[in-house]
Amino acid sequence: MNFEFSEEQNMLRKTVRHFVDKEIMPYISDWDRRGEFPLAILDRLAELGLMGVCIPEKYGGSGMDYNSLAIVCEELERGDTAFRTAVSVHTGLNSMTLLQWGNEEQKEKYLVPQAKGEKIGAFGLTEPAAGSDVAGMQATAVKDGDYYILNGSKTWISLCDIADYFIVFAYTDKSKKHHGISAFIVEREWEGFSSKAIKGKLGIRAGNTGEIFFDNVKVPKENLLGEEGEGFKIAMSALDNGRFTVAAGAVGQIMACIEASVKYCHERETFGKPIGKHQLVQQMLANMEAGLQMSRLLVYRAGELKNQGKRNTRETSLAKWQACDFANKAADDAVQIHGAYGFSDEYPVERYLRNSKAPVIYEGTREIHTILQAEYVLGYREDKPLNKMLPAWDVEKVETY
Repeated sequence: MNFEFSEEQNMLRKTVRHFVDKEIMPYISDWDRRGEFPLAILDRLAELGLMGVCIPEKYGGSGMDYNSLAIVCEELERGDTAFRTAVSVHTGLNSMTLLQWGNEEQKEKYLVPQAKGEKIGAFGLTEPAAGSDVAGMQATAVKDGDYYILNGSKTWISLCDIADYFIVFAYTDKSKKHHGISAFIVEREWEGFSSKAIKGKLGIRAGNTGEIFFDNVKVPKENLLGEEGEGFKIAMSALDNGRFTVAAGAVGQIMACIEASVKYCHERETFGKPIGKHQLVQQMLANMEAGLQMSRLLVYRAGELKNQGKRNTRETSLAKWQACDFANKAADDAVQIHGAYGFSDEYPVERYLRNSKAPVIYEGTREIHTILQAEYVLGYREDKPLNKMLPAWDVEKVETY
């Protein structure tokens, strides 16, 4: 077990950190205030090869391992959650799902341009009445000759107004419940597709989030992802990838909270000494550091299982749950350390606190992950290898976990 990063991974971290410091940090407060998602950032990420960092080179990606994806997500969220979210959805939920479940024709048509950053991918699972209860979805896809006729809507969809391609889940046979859900690749330009952004969000205001609608959208039968009835299985495996990136992003948010708090501790004095000299402030910083280190270990453990091509639902769930909770607490403490100034957007910590709440809810609420972990402990739940797993990384090339 090696806890050292490879030279390639260290270089990747430096590259992304430099990008964040130069192209996100100086502007993010303004983007957040205006609720503006700068599309040019995705173009720059594509130029750096970061939109398909863990996708094999044969499909247009950078061919790096899954923990390299975690590094990218850490550093992007250090800048702002909106940009990590974009990579989480495009790469984690969409591209990695195509890599795992798509046939060669689908990979060539959709995965390759996504990995290159020429096209943007998104993911449509949640509905107004179906979040944690996936089987409560209402969207339907009815077979009609060479097409499926897709009707319904999805909500809280990241990149709703930006993405070119969507992986969408709908019932093809509602009588079968979970086993009647299927997955489809849907293109924005098809007739009957529309989207609408959600305004007034608590956090991630610089991110594009909203609803997508399907009004008799004709989906070619060759855009069925996997087999009919495999949709629930595909969705859950996609969430393993998405949750992994969310957990990694939470690590980055803890880093941001520590950096901002340490800087303020060296600037602010009370009772004749820097506030960093006060023990209760030190306690908050110590808890942030503990959360950072524990979360990072959980994330990279899950990433190593991915590198080995092994099922990692349990480990990824634990990483997502704990890292997001630690990040939420770190952001709360960062505001407390800043005192009244923490209540103002003059400092970044109020944005960190607002942003930290969404990851505790999406891609499995804190409560869902609590139940998952309890069921593993009790023996009620057991993971078996899927009939289609993510391809294992060439472990001989990886010097790290």
